[in-house]
Amino acid sequence: MGKVTAVCISPEKGTQKQNIGEGVFIEEFGIEGDAHAGKWHRQVSLLSQDKIEEFRARGAEVEDGAFGENLVVQGIDFRSLPVGTRLRCNDVILEMTQIGKECHHGCQIFRKMGECIMPREGVFARVIHGGRIRVGDEMKVVDNE
Repeated sequence: MGKVTAVCISPEKGTQKQNIGEGVFIEEFGIEGDAHAGKWHRQVSLLSQDKIEEFRARGAEVEDGAFGENLVVQGIDFRSLPVGTRLRCNDVILEMTQIGKECHHGCQIFRKMGECIMPREGVFARVIHGGRIRVGDEMKVVDNE
């Protein structure tokens, strides 16, 4: 079981996401107000809080949303879960569709640190069932429902 520590969106692609504390997740679309929402397989991006903290411990000064992640969750190692895994938080059900992504080597984090964790630690999901997620809510890995 994990705990949501950030819910982040950005109104435009290519900009850092901001923690808004609570998001409305729309079935088969993504988070209301997020530029990356749409009818595709990467509607929501997730990162483990633990991986972000490890990166910060190496000197990275990054805020929640800096990697383009929508949800930061403490206590779940998303990278260790297979594509197809379902996650439940309140009424929201997410299904993992992709692990990692190609990083833009020109991104600010890569230029400063020489690496970025999103390509290997970030995962993507689609919204199977919508609802609200707030900072502090519990998330769990579930069997396919």
